Amino acid sequence: MTPLQNWPRALDEVRRPETTEQEWARFTARVERELPRLQSLITRVYGDSDATSEHLDALLVQLAESWQERPPDLRALDAGREDDPGWFLSNRMLGGVCYVDRYATNLEGVRARIPYFQELGLTYLHLMPLFLAPEENSDGGYAVSSYREVSPALGDMAQLIALAAELRAHGIALVVDFIFNHTSNEHEWARRALAGEKEFEDYYWVFPDRTMPDRYEQTVREIFPDDHPGSFVPMPDGSGRWVWATFHSFQWDLNYSNPAVFRAMAGEMLFLANQGVEILRMDAVAFIWKQLGTSSESLPEAHLLLQAFNAVCRIAAPALLFKSEAIVHPDQVIEYISPEECQLSYNPLQMALIWNSLATRDARLLQQALDRRHALPPGTAWVNYVRSHDDIGWTFADEDAAELGIDGFEHRRFLNNFYVGRFPGSFARGIPFQDNPATGDCRISGTTASLAGLDIGDAGGLDRIVLAHSIVLSTGGVPLLYLGDEVGQLNDPGWAEEPGHADDSRWAHRPHYPADRYRDRLDPSTEPGMLYSRLRALIDVRRRTPEFAGGTLIGFDAKVPSVVGYQRPGSHAGVETLVLCLANVGDDPARIEPLTLSGLPARAVDLVTDKDHDLTRGLTIPAHGFLWLRVELDRGEPSAISGPDGTKLAPSAPRPSPGAPSTRH
Repeated sequence: MTPLQNWPRALDEVRRPETTEQEWARFTARVERELPRLQSLITRVYGDSDATSEHLDALLVQLAESWQERPPDLRALDAGREDDPGWFLSNRMLGGVCYVDRYATNLEGVRARIPYFQELGLTYLHLMPLFLAPEENSDGGYAVSSYREVSPALGDMAQLIALAAELRAHGIALVVDFIFNHTSNEHEWARRALAGEKEFEDYYWVFPDRTMPDRYEQTVREIFPDDHPGSFVPMPDGSGRWVWATFHSFQWDLNYSNPAVFRAMAGEMLFLANQGVEILRMDAVAFIWKQLGTSSESLPEAHLLLQAFNAVCRIAAPALLFKSEAIVHPDQVIEYISPEECQLSYNPLQMALIWNSLATRDARLLQQALDRRHALPPGTAWVNYVRSHDDIGWTFADEDAAELGIDGFEHRRFLNNFYVGRFPGSFARGIPFQDNPATGDCRISGTTASLAGLDIGDAGGLDRIVLAHSIVLSTGGVPLLYLGDEVGQLNDPGWAEEPGHADDSRWAHRPHYPADRYRDRLDPSTEPGMLYSRLRALIDVRRRTPEFAGGTLIGFDAKVPSVVGYQRPGSHAGVETLVLCLANVGDDPARIEPLTLSGLPARAVDLVTDKDHDLTRGLTIPAHGFLWLRVELDRGEPSAISGPDGTKLAPSAPRPSPGAPSTRH
């Protein structure tokens, strides 16, 4: 008998007396809706067998027990989010991200900063890894030793639950990392595997000698060759066993070919959801499934597992969302994004190409990405950001660059040199991360301010920072600020002096809370004050602009290589409208000719300045400047055309064939 047939009886056996008929009916309705999908996914991954059926039976019981442990306020949140599944598509969404210890010392310190989060307008707060991890070498907390224990230096689980509840009361969703590809070698499961317990050896990829590791390593790539060669490390007991460690030697990969691992990780996920976490950043999604003879990256089973985890949450914690972290080819990033897999995803391509545009003063690669790679399935959204906790890698596709006459390898070499200050005239003061002069491979560390030129007092630094944020605030989805960037925090000059940090330059752009800069944020005569006031003004405009909700975006060819353009369709005050966004990454003013704008109504209003523009006279955009222009479409103006989603849009002239690349560098 399959679980699809016997599930009502099995679940009735674990129903608790305090569970009301109404609550139980709502839960079982979700089971009935999602179980066929879950069963199909589990069977596709693990095969159609009695053993798979037993695992699914046990999983359903586990889901029922987890849901019954879910606090009433979170069940109410579930109901609200089911009624409004697109809540995260609002133009009022604004994210912030920080390390707890560096930004606020501990969880109570974060709680004390809630009034500031409200001042800034946050609706989403991502706290970087905060669970138990090795004290020094923890990869910034991504070597997790327990999914249920907060690092003692930060607080405890009771404090995290209280913080989540208070954030939720102020309209701020708590986001944490779910490191589900691997654990640290100090996790209880890893310790028991090291001790030779077969059950827990099977939680990891453990082999008795080098035979199988050698075969796997013929086709998988080294991720951190400076840490260890290949993808396997010897277990530290001298037994001759080897364990898969994709990243650092102290991060052991979980073996999802074992269905017990799926069930165990589903339990950890639902535990976090029941503490008040609303969004999980799904770490290293591309690596979770291994298969001999392949790269063991972005395999079909990785997607099936994510979809199965999604189905688990739709049953037992439907308010929970997933955010994908997939630093892969741009064509593969989007494969992880759907309502049935990850509803949110980082947008690493847009981030990298914003920095590319600022360095080259050429917006064409960014324009190409917005035109071709921005669209997402309905009910999903990008998380757009200027920079994150991680390094900047130049993730654009070589074939995209080649269309513009750009050699991808040489262009990355230029960008690396530019952003670490090795290129003549560079305004940036970044730091190389994993620099390999022999291969030219390198990635970039640095705060937004240091990369944009504030370190050296470059006159365009503030404008570059505001310009970059104007793009992430206006292209749809959830804009995400690395907290401290809004006041222009600089690289930490003492980053290498802290224990365990000397070999990882990314700590340079994870400085401690810049108290002096926050103190000056309301003083417009100071650099932090000038930057903060400008960014706050843009955030406020975004919140008042319904066209910025959702993710629909149509490219607009401004006919100027330094200008990126796009249209955000919608309505305002009952009138069909669109907002035309134009951003000039060049060092000189950019002129948009009247003919280029002739498909639009004659009158436009700048949402930032309230200034009226006569588009029949053309536009001039200052160096490192931008415009957000609203036009009304239903006052007898020229006929609009339809965008790919059927939205009526003002026409723009077709984009010409790409010419030669910019020679500014």
